[in-house]
Amino acid sequence: MGKLQPLKMKGLYLVEPVVALYAFSSFLIYPLVQQYVYRRLWQELTNTTYPISDNSSRCVGNGSNQSSYFEEVQRHASLFSLYSDLLSTIPSLIVTLMLVAYSDRGGRKITIIMPLIGSLMYALSFLTVSYFELNIYLLVGSSLLSSLFGGLGTFLGGVFAYIADLCEDDQQKTLRIAGVDMMIGLLSGVASISTGYFLRAAGFNWPFLTAALCQCVILLYAIFILEETVKQAPTDAIILDGSPQSSAMKQMLYGVYQMFAGTSQRCKTVLVLLMLIFTSFSFAWGGFSLLVLYELDEPLCWTEILIGYGSALSTAVFFVSFVGVSVFTCCGMPQLLIILLGILSVVSGMVLLPFVKTTLLMFLVRLPMLLAIMPFPVLRSMMSKIIPKSEQGALFAFLSFLESLTGNVSSAVFNSVYAATVAWYPGFAFLLSAGLCAIPLFVLGVVGVIGVDVAEEDRKPDLVVQVEEDHVEDQNDNNPLLLN
Repeated sequence: MGKLQPLKMKGLYLVEPVVALYAFSSFLIYPLVQQYVYRRLWQELTNTTYPISDNSSRCVGNGSNQSSYFEEVQRHASLFSLYSDLLSTIPSLIVTLMLVAYSDRGGRKITIIMPLIGSLMYALSFLTVSYFELNIYLLVGSSLLSSLFGGLGTFLGGVFAYIADLCEDDQQKTLRIAGVDMMIGLLSGVASISTGYFLRAAGFNWPFLTAALCQCVILLYAIFILEETVKQAPTDAIILDGSPQSSAMKQMLYGVYQMFAGTSQRCKTVLVLLMLIFTSFSFAWGGFSLLVLYELDEPLCWTEILIGYGSALSTAVFFVSFVGVSVFTCCGMPQLLIILLGILSVVSGMVLLPFVKTTLLMFLVRLPMLLAIMPFPVLRSMMSKIIPKSEQGALFAFLSFLESLTGNVSSAVFNSVYAATVAWYPGFAFLLSAGLCAIPLFVLGVVGVIGVDVAEEDRKPDLVVQVEEDHVEDQNDNNPLLLN
């Protein structure tokens, strides 16, 4: 047994560096993607060069003919995003649900490594299309290909399950999950500010190359340095009837079933309601994805520098939301009230956005939304408390599946709405987003009436899984391979 200790010291149980570099590389190119597609479509549809100005706005001196160009390009750019989202949604959802649920027995690292491979391929495809000036619709195919390796939902699902494995205390779990969101916001903000200057100084190729190099570094860290939290090999996993698992699909279905079967009826009701709040709020939040297109349109006509600063200020919501969750949690504020404040933060910002006509107001309108991310880590933590520890992977797989599904469908819906309404009222999509927040607000009130604290105390212990784990531990203790 003395030789087991060196095996535990081979790697680090720090997943935060992976999240940090992933956020930086992703948001280094995310604002560029819409701008690159926008510029290419402008050149193809108008047969003119894209207007680049050192002023704060590109609308200065535009005539009525160029105003019609803006509307046409806006419509095609939103439809391009629609096609890309629709084709990549289904493969990403399937991979997310299978991998993260499978990670309960097969290990968490696969749910982190696979999306990193897909992100690297995505960055390299943009670099190739930009460098050789290939058809931009090849980027739709690259989105489909990268989705076969999972996506952001797979990555975050694996990260949150990894953190849940390491945290025993509920408050520690809430703060560490919120800390991941904060880290995403901080590094995303740094990347977003860099993007505008990077683009103006070096064009599109160098930012895409830098993002690809960052993805390579993350991948090496995740493969060779990051330690696994689930030590049991997938071939040794045992399900309820004692037989070996035959496939990842069976493990996925079993994990999701056991996630609900191991709790009382009251817990099941609260769990479903919390998931409904999570998905409906995620759907309403999808209107925020139109912000860059809205800034490129008249009367703002922002340059790449302003878009970088705007994106950085938008990502500051992650840091402020983390501070909010930390302060409110330490002060003993009820979790449902924290969620309520986050939803109201989104409503206030979305209602104001359609009426913004100047650059200063566009920056200021982001301030009411600084608490908008608070509901996500709090809801994840609340649901994690209800579910047995052995089914945390199934929980976060299902949450990632729901988040990816609602996020992609929401993006497709809002892009379609924006394409249909940009000619007569571009801000309509933001008002729709604010109106949809009434759904999670209503369900939140229902949860408040039921009483989520009572449901947590009423959770049934997962005795079968505990016996199963004890059986596996006995097998591992008697396994001569682990003693060598």
